[in-house]
Order: sequence, then structure tokens, then C-alpha cells
Amino acid sequence: MIFSFLRASRFFYLSAENFSLPIVESGNVFNSKLLSTMREIKVKGASSICSTNFSDEETHAPQTEFGNDDQNSSLGVQFTPEIEKKYVHRVYDAIAPHFSSTRFAKWPKVAAFLSSLPLGSLVLDAGCGNGKYLGLNPGCFFIGCDISLPLIKICADRGHEVLVADAVNLPYRAGFGNAAISIAVLHHLSTESRRKKAIEELVRVVKKGGLVLITVWAVEQEDRALVNKWTPILEKYDEEWIGPGSPHERSSPSSFKLESIPETEENSLGHVRGFKESSAGRLRETTCQSEEDSAASDNARDVNNQQEYFVPWHLPYHRAEVSGASASALANGLAKKDDKKGAVVYNRYYHVFSEGELERLVSGMENAVVVDRFFDKSNWCIILEKTS
Repeated sequence: MIFSFLRASRFFYLSAENFSLPIVESGNVFNSKLLSTMREIKVKGASSICSTNFSDEETHAPQTEFGNDDQNSSLGVQFTPEIEKKYVHRVYDAIAPHFSSTRFAKWPKVAAFLSSLPLGSLVLDAGCGNGKYLGLNPGCFFIGCDISLPLIKICADRGHEVLVADAVNLPYRAGFGNAAISIAVLHHLSTESRRKKAIEELVRVVKKGGLVLITVWAVEQEDRALVNKWTPILEKYDEEWIGPGSPHERSSPSSFKLESIPETEENSLGHVRGFKESSAGRLRETTCQSEEDSAASDNARDVNNQQEYFVPWHLPYHRAEVSGASASALANGLAKKDDKKGAVVYNRYYHVFSEGELERLVSGMENAVVVDRFFDKSNWCIILEKTS
């Protein structure tokens, strides 16, 4: 048996008669990070999903260093910015069991989409979390993937077919699935190019005529009291985006927010407003007042248009590993204690989407069209159909 779902240009094909692989706990887990090392590989029965043995430190899929020219040209997008490593990957690794215990209700429209798929469809869930949608339609086959190994282990314990993988670098061959879903995932990607790449990957891995459902958190949150608990990400967090695949640094004052902007956009977008000295060394009073009013107006507009946030997750003390991830996060400043609530508080990075933003990311794609769009439970959602 050959595992032909893997991308030939990025991963080795595995043959059942040539390799053996220890199974991780009770489910099937495939960790693409160690595939190239070919450590102790084996197949579980007749399953088409493979797994590898790995250490606790090796929790994330790699950035591939081989492939054809088209793939190499997109490597910059596949480098993970530090803000995602610190405030998405490490956070979900640390809170996985508690997070999973809160994620059991199925969104009706996601359930309706999955239930509508034809009998025998192969569904790819990119960013499956604890796997709550895997197996929802008993007439379909499901494969889930997520960047968080602890969440994937939870899925495996439940008997799902899952693997560790990155949303911007899915390890499936083109045209593999009949449908794909990405539920509450893209808002964790910190640059426009990475969000667009993730959508392109979802389209790539489904067959012609295949459907892709994508949901993201919306700027237009119905519970504004909830938004007030979020921390807007201001320019003081610039350093978190420094590195390959990160937005350009803006030159706006520190009191103004840092927007996640297209990487091709130039720094000239930032404009400093405020007091300026005239050639005589002073400004006229009317000019000062005018510019103060302009700055106040722009600041109010920035607050209304805020799209970058840290969203807190409170991990109760009794759920935190005193000598594990939480202790390390506290020591490294990635989490803090809230004794009043009896919890370790983690910040999760979010880019909340404005109306029409998902459609704009798709607008330049020649092989997919939007067949439906809707707003549901403070989420913007689209359904794409692959056309070629």
C-alpha cells in the first residue's frame, strides 16, 4: 500500500512492506516534521494514515526546504512569524486539554455543510483542533490536521485519522479531497500573504468541483462587552512581527495601532500627525488645534478599525501543569497569574476580519469562486468551489 495522499515533492512515499511505525496512543497520528528522518516507521493495519515517534519538543510541522521552483518561491510565506509561535502555537499546546473541554458544540451551519456532502466524500479539516467536526457525517471519510500536537493527540485518543501539519503548507497532493473546511483558523495567521496562502492550500487539495468552507472571527462582534476584554495590539508589539513573512514596520506614533497589512505595501502608509515646528520655530495656534483634532479623529478611527488583538484564555490553576508548559510560560513572560480568578492567563493572537475581507483574499484566484457567504455567530464565512 502506498500513501499517495502525500505531496510527492515535499514528502517521501511510504510503502507498507518496507517500513514499520509505532502508533501514538490509541489513534493514528502523522507528524510530518520527522518524516524526512524516517524514524521507526510502520503502518497501523489497513489505515491510510501514518504516524511517527516524536519528542515533546517537536510539536510543529516544519518549513520545507525542498520542492520545485514554485514551491520555493513561496517559502517566505511559510516561515512562521514569532507572534504566531508565541501567541498561537505555544498557547494552544499549553491549554489543549482545557480548550478541548470547552469545544463540543457544533455550529449549525458547519454541521449543515458537512451533512450536505455526498456519500463517500473525503473531507479534509485543516486546523481541526480537538476534532469536534471529524466524523460528523457518518457517510463521509475525514482526515484532520492541526499545528498543535497536544490537540492532535486528543483527536487520536478519540480514534480519528489525524496528522500534525501547517495550514499554509498542507501535506496532501493536489485534488486529494472532495471537500475541505477551515473553522476559526485563518484569524490566527498574522500576515495577509499567509492568510491568502492558507486559502490557496485549501483549494489546491480538493478536486475540481470540490467545496471549501472557511469561517473566521469578525470585526463586527455581536457581544461588544467581550471585545472590551481583548487587548488591542499596538505598535509596541512591532518586534513580534520582525522576520520573514512579516508585515512591514509602520512609522506611525506608538499610540496608533499596527495593522496587519499586505507585505507588498510600502512604509509610506504611516503618517505622523501632531505638532510640527514652523520655519519660525513655532506653529500658529490654529494650526496646532487643527492637527490635534486630526490626530484625535484618526485615533478614534483606528480604534473602530482595530483588527489585531490579544484575546485572553484563562487556564484554571487546577488545570495548569505546575512543572510543565504553564510554569515555563510564566517564567518566560508568555503568561501571567490572575490570583483573583485563580488562573494562568495566556494571550492568543487574533486578526479579526472585516466584511468582504475573505472575498478580497479570494478575488485573485483563477481556480475558485465564492458560491456562498454569510455572517454567523460573529463570524464571517464563505464557501468556495474549485473550478479547475
